[in-house]
Amino acid sequence: MNQILLPLIAFFAGIFLAVQGSLNAQLGVLLKNPLLATLSAFLSSSLFALLFVFIQVRDFPSAKQIYEIPFYLWFTGGLFSVLGISMYYFTIPKLGVATMISLGLCGQLIFAVVAGHFGWFNLPEEPISWPRFIGVMAMILGIILINIK
Repeated sequence: MNQILLPLIAFFAGIFLAVQGSLNAQLGVLLKNPLLATLSAFLSSSLFALLFVFIQVRDFPSAKQIYEIPFYLWFTGGLFSVLGISMYYFTIPKLGVATMISLGLCGQLIFAVVAGHFGWFNLPEEPISWPRFIGVMAMILGIILINIK
């Protein structure tokens, strides 16, 4: 993929996450429970993912490859997804979508920079440099400005 397409995909992924958070937070309000909205979101997400797998995936992993995957990788991502998404659905109706997404982005950004610096989760190491540090501080300042009422 070229250097223009990947950032565009990332940009639209952010839009989609803000839209789904807004819609599912509204569902949680109407259901009077953000966990029910989370369940609905994950059930429908599973159906769409299954459809996309049937359309796109051509080579499935072998039984040996599946067996070699550490056990915790099968469920910990889902656990953190449910926790994070449920928190979004709970807080968006109380804080507003701009506030919640910006604060959530702040948490993601700080964690991502620290995790990248140390190479956590078998990811490539991305040392914290002065330009990166200044960029994070600038984004945090932007998040603060977004949330001034």
